[in-house]
Amino acid sequence: MPTDFRDGKTFPRRGREALDGYLWLLRVFDKARASAAGTIHDYIYPCPMDKGVMERWGIAPADFDAAIRAHQSDEAILGWLRERTTPSQRDAANRWLLEERTENLDRQDREEVAAV
Repeated sequence: MPTDFRDGKTFPRRGREALDGYLWLLRVFDKARASAAGTIHDYIYPCPMDKGVMERWGIAPADFDAAIRAHQSDEAILGWLRERTTPSQRDAANRWLLEERTENLDRQDREEVAAV
């Protein structure tokens, strides 16, 4: 689980990488932890994409911040999110990403995946 992006060669996990059907969760988890640790480099957290997904999940960024302090693993943050969201909220966030933010996802892939 990457949390230090200061070298410019390590990146948050892809927004298209799903965890139990939740797109963006792994990426926002990585960015949030890096932000809390002061190792986010030139990434922005919460960026408009983070906020858009959280809004559709029904989660405030401050609540997510509190959750990352309490839940350090992917499984733990997933459990926390499952308790607070419905499948329809998860699906709404995924649709928003895949239908309205495809250009952003494609740009991330070009900039980050191609660099690896």
